[in-house]
Amino acid sequence: MRGILAALNPIAFHLGPIQVHWYGIIIASAVIIAVTLAVREGGRRNVDADDIYDMILYALPAAIIAARIYYVAFEWPYYSQHLSEIIQIWDGGIAVYGSLIGAGIVVFFFCRSRFIPVWLMLDIAAPTVIMAQGIGRWGNFMNQEAFGQITSLSFLQGLHLPHFIISQMLINGAYRQPTFLYESTWDILGFIVLMSLRHRQGLFKQGEVFLSYVIWYSFGRFFVEGMRTDSLMLFNTLRVSQLLSVALFIGAIGLVIYRRRLGSQISMYLDGNPYSKKAQQAKN
Repeated sequence: MRGILAALNPIAFHLGPIQVHWYGIIIASAVIIAVTLAVREGGRRNVDADDIYDMILYALPAAIIAARIYYVAFEWPYYSQHLSEIIQIWDGGIAVYGSLIGAGIVVFFFCRSRFIPVWLMLDIAAPTVIMAQGIGRWGNFMNQEAFGQITSLSFLQGLHLPHFIISQMLINGAYRQPTFLYESTWDILGFIVLMSLRHRQGLFKQGEVFLSYVIWYSFGRFFVEGMRTDSLMLFNTLRVSQLLSVALFIGAIGLVIYRRRLGSQISMYLDGNPYSKKAQQAKN
């Protein structure tokens, strides 16, 4: 145990009686970076920055609420006996798939009301979303949650991890698999891949950047989820996130194949928003 540091404090600082958690700081930072990158890309694709900011004002609260509802629903036997804890999201307990469902519903109706192609907006957001997910997993790290099965100190040292990560993986007297790190690494790698490819001429039709994100994320999440010990369960036997990952992986591939068969009926991603003022002026 020599050389192993104490676990990190999940509380960053206090503002009077208010505790500011690292979890919230990390999530907020991830959102700010994601929105900044999305606005820049939106400008290239003829989507106004104001439209993206307006969408975030609706989508972000919906994502947080849906993520919490999703988590609480599958942990209802516990929360039914601890109702006051339902709103305590600063202690963790939000589900990524729930947030995607909530945000996706808002994006669909928002884009329809602003005459912005829904698939295009999803394409713009997808790389920044997976980046935010990768950063957000470090909030789980600070809270010592989303960890995996019991492992050994020698195994963690064999991964050549920094001492502060190894120390934080000592939970309830046992070392744990750093599944937060596995998923974070997979997400950041997905961000790099999508950012490297999405501006290639003739590569992506509208919707395919987003569907590539779904394929990438669900593939990695399936395996990482299998290593976790805190999975949301269905019928006490099936891991909900693994089931969703399989469904999304197959569904996204199927959609890509189906939409490709439609050929020229679907615009290319780089064509941007045909309904924007800039696009209309170019036609005239």
